[in-house]
Amino acid sequence: MSLHVIDLLIIGLYLAATIFIGFWISNLAGKNIQNYFLGGNKIRWYYLGLSNASGMFDISGTMWMVYLLFIYGLKSIWIPWLWPVFNQIFLMVFLSVWLRRSGVMTGAEWIKFRFGDSKGAHLSHIIVVVFAIFNVIGFIAYGFIGIGKFAAAFLPYELSADPQWNVYYYGLIITAITTLYVVKGGMFSVVFTEVLQFVIMTIACIWVGVIAMQAVSPEMLKAAIPAGWINPFFGWELGLDWSGLMETANMKIAQDGWNLFTIFFMMMLFKGYLQSAAGPAPNYDMQRVLSAETPKDAAKMSGLVSLVMLIPRYMLVAGLTILALVFFSDQLNMMGEDVDFELVLPFAMANFIPVGLLGLLIAALIAAFMSTYAATVNAAPAYIVNDIYKRYFNPDADEKTYVYWSYGTSILVVIIGTAFGFLVGSLNDLIQWIVAALYGGYTASNLLKWYWWRFNSYGYFWGMLGGILGAMIIPAIFTQVTPLYTFPLIFVISMTGCIWGSLATKPDDEEVLKNFYLKVRPWGFWGPIHDKVSAEYSGIEPNANFKRDMVNVVVGIIWQTALTATGIFLVIQEYTYLAICVAVVLVSMAFLKTNWYDNLKDYPDDHAKNADSLIDTDLKIEGTEIFTAAGESAKN
Repeated sequence: MSLHVIDLLIIGLYLAATIFIGFWISNLAGKNIQNYFLGGNKIRWYYLGLSNASGMFDISGTMWMVYLLFIYGLKSIWIPWLWPVFNQIFLMVFLSVWLRRSGVMTGAEWIKFRFGDSKGAHLSHIIVVVFAIFNVIGFIAYGFIGIGKFAAAFLPYELSADPQWNVYYYGLIITAITTLYVVKGGMFSVVFTEVLQFVIMTIACIWVGVIAMQAVSPEMLKAAIPAGWINPFFGWELGLDWSGLMETANMKIAQDGWNLFTIFFMMMLFKGYLQSAAGPAPNYDMQRVLSAETPKDAAKMSGLVSLVMLIPRYMLVAGLTILALVFFSDQLNMMGEDVDFELVLPFAMANFIPVGLLGLLIAALIAAFMSTYAATVNAAPAYIVNDIYKRYFNPDADEKTYVYWSYGTSILVVIIGTAFGFLVGSLNDLIQWIVAALYGGYTASNLLKWYWWRFNSYGYFWGMLGGILGAMIIPAIFTQVTPLYTFPLIFVISMTGCIWGSLATKPDDEEVLKNFYLKVRPWGFWGPIHDKVSAEYSGIEPNANFKRDMVNVVVGIIWQTALTATGIFLVIQEYTYLAICVAVVLVSMAFLKTNWYDNLKDYPDDHAKNADSLIDTDLKIEGTEIFTAAGESAKN
């Protein structure tokens, strides 16, 4: 398609501004690796929250959500539980506080904090770095495919006569631009450009939603959708029949394997709860938590993500979807079995978004890609440089050396991830493998590490190794099965490795376990360690907040789901459903204010009187011990 010169100018100005910001703040980021990876722990929580929201607002995911809403209607609000999206609620309620209390820089460094410096801990350290690299490469490939498809549909130049290579070339160009500013600017660059990107995306999302509301009446929409499309609830089966409207949609539902929707829903909930309770994977989400100034700020940052992101994003998704349903269904039917529903988003934009807004929206969605991609690329060298090169090869190098190694590592990981993207068929295939198989291998080890004192470093290593190998092999064996349904088998293999590895070897160093328990103060099966700690430190109380945290998790998931549905019901002008959703949002927020927010603390109340004993002089942030001013924190 051809873009108006105004649209091209807007896109060009945005890309230039992004690169400029990356280079402008590169001197600040390049002082040392603490600044490069965590922004020196000086970035305010609300900037981190907006940055995290922007980083999750990616183009590939948006294309996928438009496809889901088009095919599955309001029942699609549950399908992102595949990630699971409600992991942000677990982080908000308690896990961000626990994670930030550690004071480490990366997920692999956290392993040393939890398991110590034994041989088993070294094995665990290496395996979590391996997982982190697999994870980063998978997400880079995912972003590369999405942005390539999107750019090839919009940008005016044909770079190749082969449509598929046209996608690849555009993907290469935009990933190269993004890599440039991330490599130079590190976490400072990522956060500040993502705040800019979030503002642009929010304006564009609301604007598109309003355009769709003006162009598509409820009557027009109902003529284009099957019965039950507007109803978010379901029975044993999905209950959507596209016969007479779009036969290929029925074929797509069968291909996805989600027609028995209750089984699919329960599997998502089962997997999602376990995965969320395991904490964040070692990627950009974890880096945001570790970058927060205080544990309480980390929790507020995680809560802000859902509050600011969901309604605008789903206004965009709903707006583009209903425009395509009403005006693009005939063209999709003409494609027959070769239909690509992932092209719904670019078609709706190309045909219904006016000059100026189109340029802003394209810039916003490129920004969305750059946000996720930037955060992912920034996470990769944190593991390779800090956790491999610095720890095992060159522990005494100057800070500039580590920063330069981070530059090179970022570029190498981008090259590998992009090469992997050439081998992947579709966004949906890659999404399902990442969220079901790969994260399935991560879940068991990272669940037990928080809640069971006897779970040791060997258990972690064997559980992770079994999970990663299972994620590589099992989906390749069961090719006719939706990846989600392979999760239980991968989880069982990984859990077996966890328990066998732990019970067949000695417990970890008692001093390491006591130090971990004192600082993090998790609930769970920590009785023997608590007894030893309380014998040494006066007044140490166990964490008795399990029930309160779980109630807050349930209410938080309801709140988050209602926010998702609110944006859609607003755009499709279903005002009765909209009023119900708004009421649910307000009531749940009032409950969370009292039962969650008012109870947030950086450290337990008993921490203040033991603060001097709890300082770990090995963990410093620019010369200041992590637990400085713990007494003041305990009063908050």
